[in-house]
Amino acid sequence: MTADFDLPRIVSREEWLDARKALLQKEKELLRHHDAVSAERRRLPMVRIDKAYVFEGARGTARLIDLFEGRRQLIVYHFMFEPDAEQGCPACSFQIDDLCDLTHVHARRTTFVLISRAPFARIKPFHQRMGWNVPWYSSILRAARIPGSASSCATKSRSSTPTRPIRAAVTFWAAPTATST
Repeated sequence: MTADFDLPRIVSREEWLDARKALLQKEKELLRHHDAVSAERRRLPMVRIDKAYVFEGARGTARLIDLFEGRRQLIVYHFMFEPDAEQGCPACSFQIDDLCDLTHVHARRTTFVLISRAPFARIKPFHQRMGWNVPWYSSILRAARIPGSASSCATKSRSSTPTRPIRAAVTFWAAPTATST
């Protein structure tokens, strides 16, 4: 069997260790930069949401504030499920398959929900088939697109080859006086 790619050259253990240590330094620099950018994202100012978002879920219609389920923070994952599709995106499905029990998320006063553009009547059978216990809502009622969510499942390179899924998660915090949105 021949490889379709060039294999790295073979070197002594000492040469490999030197190369690995140099790479490790670059990886640590990258991680520190990622951590700094993440901290900067967490410090972004908040925006009051006055639009009356309406969603459809297992219990009927719900407002954005209802999605919090009485908790302080809401994480919305935009699960790519197009309005005319019979099933959800495979990459999004893989993400949710790997999602553990939400007990620890709830213990931190946080709710995690899925939102898709498909009608809830299309989402429901797929949700049941997958056996997930994550709350899932349709945003189709009043074009309730959440700010910052993505519209397609994969980015495309110039060669039109899908490169990697877009993971769209938006976090909201409930203001102490939130009542009507």
